[in-house]
Amino acid sequence: MENFSIRMEGLRKNFGAVKALDGVSIDFAAGLLHGLIGSDGAGKTTTLRLLAGLLRPSDGKMIYARAGSIVPFADLRPSLSYMPQQASLYPDLSISEHLEFFRELYRLDAQVFMRRSEELLEITRLGKFRDRRAGRLSGGMYKKLGLMCALLQSPSVLLLDEPTNGVDPISRREFWEMLYGLAADKVLIIVSTAYMDEAERCSRVHLLDSGRLLASGEPRGVLKEIGAAGFEELFIKKGAMK
Repeated sequence: MENFSIRMEGLRKNFGAVKALDGVSIDFAAGLLHGLIGSDGAGKTTTLRLLAGLLRPSDGKMIYARAGSIVPFADLRPSLSYMPQQASLYPDLSISEHLEFFRELYRLDAQVFMRRSEELLEITRLGKFRDRRAGRLSGGMYKKLGLMCALLQSPSVLLLDEPTNGVDPISRREFWEMLYGLAADKVLIIVSTAYMDEAERCSRVHLLDSGRLLASGEPRGVLKEIGAAGFEELFIKKGAMK
């Protein structure tokens, strides 16, 4: 597993007159589970798309490092997986057919694919549903399939855009348990969420509001610094401080 870290410095992204990101600087330290926390329109999706190389910043820069040494994005790209918020799977393809499709996409060796796919089917508990079409999966199962497809190549950097949005509480808990397992393997995980209770599950949190960074750091430390009992209260207090 390669040890990547990412730093955003003064990043700005404009869509016409809309400032999606307005001078945001964040350190995504290697091997940790980072949370981008904020409501709709906060700039979470824009941040992830910039990190994934799908958008170019209007200003500022991103610095990618491997084992502490700066590298070009091209060196990180093969080790990065991105799971978008929008439905991105094919409703007429089964779970097994999706895995085969991504095997071809990632050009995985047959033996590596067999071992990895069986591991993921066991972790997600989707093995007995491998012949079910994606269009017939529940919300939680659909998100698990999306995560499996993202993990098939064993990425060192994993970007997840609101993966638990609209998912039932039990599936949310199972999803986070899978993320903890990945974090234990030192995968750099950056997950966005609008659920305030999920902020405290992260190793580091980065709070966004209207394209600006409100606070960043270890969850309990951020709450203590602001003097808030929880992240909902923190956002209220920060809003009052503007």
